[in-house]
Amino acid sequence: MSEKFLTPEGADKVKAELKELIEVKRPEIAQRLREAIKMGDLSENADYIMAKEDQGFLEGRILELQELLRAATIITESAPTGVVSMGSRVTVQESGQDPETFILVGAKEADPRQGRISNDSPMGRALLGKRVGDAAKVETPAGAIKMKIIKIE
Repeated sequence: MSEKFLTPEGADKVKAELKELIEVKRPEIAQRLREAIKMGDLSENADYIMAKEDQGFLEGRILELQELLRAATIITESAPTGVVSMGSRVTVQESGQDPETFILVGAKEADPRQGRISNDSPMGRALLGKRVGDAAKVETPAGAIKMKIIKIE
């Protein structure tokens, strides 16, 4: 199992979702269950069955978020080391293309359209440990892409 990483902002989002699930959604489902139980015969009570299924999904998500927060390494800003690492903002350039900038984050926060790539992605793995001026070769379904690291922040 690979190590999980979160930025401080990502950890805050996970904590906010967890709080919402525990303080708002859990009581809502409990109320739905109480109302369904009052209707009687539970074996053929669709409201009860749906509420129980929703409760199962909710409790599973709560456990998942709690485990993520417990096990995740929070990416802290550190002095630039000149080496691509978690949390680095990396500017790369493919031959004949405009430079692109990416931030290396954990898989739970990855959003390539926003320039946030996972350390577990082919590009993330190719960039980790590289320095300015190094070339990184990324294997893609369409073939290998070679890019040069221009800047690391």
